[in-house]
Amino acid sequence: MKRIDAIYEKLKEYEKGATAIEVAEALDLSRANVSSDLNKLCEEGRVSKSSGRPVVFSVSKDQPTERFTFTIDKFSKLNESLFTAVEQAKAAVLYPPKGMNILILGDTGVGKSMFASLIHKYALETKKLQNNAPFVTFNCADYANNPQLLISQLFGTKKGAYTGADSDKQGLIEKADVGVLFLDEVHRLPPEGQEIFFTFMDKGIYRRLGETEQERRATVLIICATTENPESALLRTFTRRIPMVIKIPSLGERSVEERFNLISGFFKEESTRLEREIKVSVNSMRAFLSYDCTNNIGQLKTDIQLACAKAYADFAAGKKGEIKINSSELPIYIREGLYKETEHRQIWNKLIGFNKRYCIFNKNNEGILFQEDNSEDTIYDMIAMRVHELKAKGVKENDFEREIGRDIEDYFAKYIYNVSKRTDISSLENIISPEIISVIKHIMTFSEERLKRVLSQKVYFGLAAHLANAIERVNRSKKIINPQLNRIRSDHSEEFSVALECLNIIERTLDITMPIDEAGFIALFLVYDEKESIKYEEEVKVVVIAHGSNTATSMAEVANKLLGINHVIGINAPLEEKPQQVLQRLKVVIRENNIASDMMILVDMGSLTTFGEELEKEFSIKTRTIPLVSTLHVLEAARKSMLGCSLEQVYKETLNVNSLIEQNISQTQDLNNFEDKMAIITVCTTGEGSARTIKELLEKNLRYDSNLLEIIPFNLVSRESINSRIKAISREKNILCIVSSFDINKQIKHFGLHEIISGAAIEEIQQLIDVEATYMKMGDTLKNQLKAIDGAEVFKDIKTFITEIEEKLNIKMDREVLIGTTLHIGCMIERLKKGDSVIGFQGKEEYIKANPQLYKAVKRACNELNEKYDIYILSDEICYIMSYFKMGNQNSY
Repeated sequence: MKRIDAIYEKLKEYEKGATAIEVAEALDLSRANVSSDLNKLCEEGRVSKSSGRPVVFSVSKDQPTERFTFTIDKFSKLNESLFTAVEQAKAAVLYPPKGMNILILGDTGVGKSMFASLIHKYALETKKLQNNAPFVTFNCADYANNPQLLISQLFGTKKGAYTGADSDKQGLIEKADVGVLFLDEVHRLPPEGQEIFFTFMDKGIYRRLGETEQERRATVLIICATTENPESALLRTFTRRIPMVIKIPSLGERSVEERFNLISGFFKEESTRLEREIKVSVNSMRAFLSYDCTNNIGQLKTDIQLACAKAYADFAAGKKGEIKINSSELPIYIREGLYKETEHRQIWNKLIGFNKRYCIFNKNNEGILFQEDNSEDTIYDMIAMRVHELKAKGVKENDFEREIGRDIEDYFAKYIYNVSKRTDISSLENIISPEIISVIKHIMTFSEERLKRVLSQKVYFGLAAHLANAIERVNRSKKIINPQLNRIRSDHSEEFSVALECLNIIERTLDITMPIDEAGFIALFLVYDEKESIKYEEEVKVVVIAHGSNTATSMAEVANKLLGINHVIGINAPLEEKPQQVLQRLKVVIRENNIASDMMILVDMGSLTTFGEELEKEFSIKTRTIPLVSTLHVLEAARKSMLGCSLEQVYKETLNVNSLIEQNISQTQDLNNFEDKMAIITVCTTGEGSARTIKELLEKNLRYDSNLLEIIPFNLVSRESINSRIKAISREKNILCIVSSFDINKQIKHFGLHEIISGAAIEEIQQLIDVEATYMKMGDTLKNQLKAIDGAEVFKDIKTFITEIEEKLNIKMDREVLIGTTLHIGCMIERLKKGDSVIGFQGKEEYIKANPQLYKAVKRACNELNEKYDIYILSDEICYIMSYFKMGNQNSY
């Protein structure tokens, strides 16, 4: 079950209520998470809490009923431009006594039919219509050239009314009785048809074609739709009887957010129809967001369906392992949208962000990747981003620590400096709650007394904004991690001690549990208030100089527009102009703009690279120069400068663009490669040639995918060197076995040379390969098997989970059992995520007592899965997992 549900169920066991600590200890969860979930339950009305100290939580006696949201209101939230249209439609449906007829105006493909069906659904949900009330659709254009047939379709036909009318026939009005009749393209209804409608709309009576005496009655809400101007296309006597006119805007009149929501909705519909997950590249989403869609929403939906159909065809034919849409596969007219969306860049970054590669749609998620639009990254965001970047680059542990430490210091130096530029401190209380302001004042007074110095307004402002963010993060159960906690504790012991007391003040006052990592951040606010020498006087100026009449200014213009700034200076260097003249023009720009800051110079080639030295001599400023400039370099330099980075940081990060380009190319080429690989090592004492002979023999007799397995021949130099080489390979590959005339490593499966030559071991090695290959592809298996969670991601977490237990107990799971274990755990996580019930483990208590060490190891490893997937793995589930480990390992625990 989900963690919050497990907490709620546990709370039910306490008749007089319980504190967050009591519940946390009972479930072996962190107090912070339990407290956060209990407060969420309070907001939902399922739990109440006492006003005294300690806070006691108890299950509410009166459970709130969930407020129903009408479908049309959900639609309105995602389509703000249709808010007025939705309100008009609701008013028409609710108008007494039986509603008001509606005319919908809009271009072809804007969604008039869909909007009419929403109106019908709203009438059902509000009980203005009965649950079985029909929704009948009729396109007047189908019979526009045959008025008699059109009228018979609408009103019905009496037997003998015309040749061929051999029986009475029910009309659409009769079928739509007590429901809705939707007349699409109503302007194609001939004048005589409109006139017949007058009587029905006025009095609710009509006659079938051919009837003269009998009058029939029906109660029908009429919804008409037209692409034409109703004043010229419809009779005035007809439009006068339809008082509610609703205009649906075209796709071009909608906001970017609305178009994004439409695209996401269409992809989700196709995912539901195919009953499979659809992955859409970010560039494909950008193209759909911005291409010229002349036929409105109808064309947009059709284009998306065609893209999905093509991707599904590739999947069904085995060309792809999943349904994936990439921009390179889209028609040219859609791909052109990639070059037209620069004006949407800021909104796009709000919807998706910079670092996403695919949008994933399935029937179990919303399929919309909204992100909060924070104007400033928090320290937590910065750390998470840098950790991801550094790990991706393969930075070593020592360098990793140093890089993160420098980034944190730079962040606080810049943060304190930026705070000093905000003069309107009084406005703080307008954006931060009074409770937090009160706590900040308290800890400011306490810190000044302990440190025996006066803290500046910069700390007051900075701490308030920072802690508001930290408290919100804790309440959302998001982790707060400070990788430099130990260094801060040792380097700034006095400030850290004060920060710990500040945490206690926050916890007591706001009844919230703050992690000790947060003390490290608070300490740095106190530290950097002292460091007046650490300031950024002015942002680094970025100058682009390139040969050509408008090359540099074009790159500068692109960067400024994309980033929404006016920060990059472009200096063109026409081929007929001497470099010295270009340098003189640059100096004039510096003097006229009173530039005294450090300068990042980006040039294309030649003597332009020497300009920096001249400027340093004359203006006493620091410069850095990078040749072979591209627009990507300009963008990165401007972005880092805009963030307040130092000249050295701007220089290094801009240089990294080259490696980023190479990395992207490499990633594109290796997209189909697996992260893990297997290896078989062949060793021979007589030289590497013999080992290669054994390798060729294995290659001839074994079936395997060369992308997954490599056979590596070794020449035995000494026992120590061979072991070190094996150890190095094992860091990158899973060594299945070693073929050698003698044992080299007791922990790795060994086969003798004679077993290979005779063929005796081939079948066993083949089985090792097959089992390991199956396990390595478990990510794909889980991806197809699981719907509520990401199969590939959960496979990585399960591998970490199993490795942790193996290392803790010094065991190695049998590979065949490992496959079953992995599948079981993946399905278990999905079941708990969906809130499904758990089957009890028979003899649970005795089983746990008999295997205490194994139970403790599995339970501890489960904590990471609980945290990440917001679930709570009960002891019954732990016992099932234990049984797999017992089955897959013969050692005792």
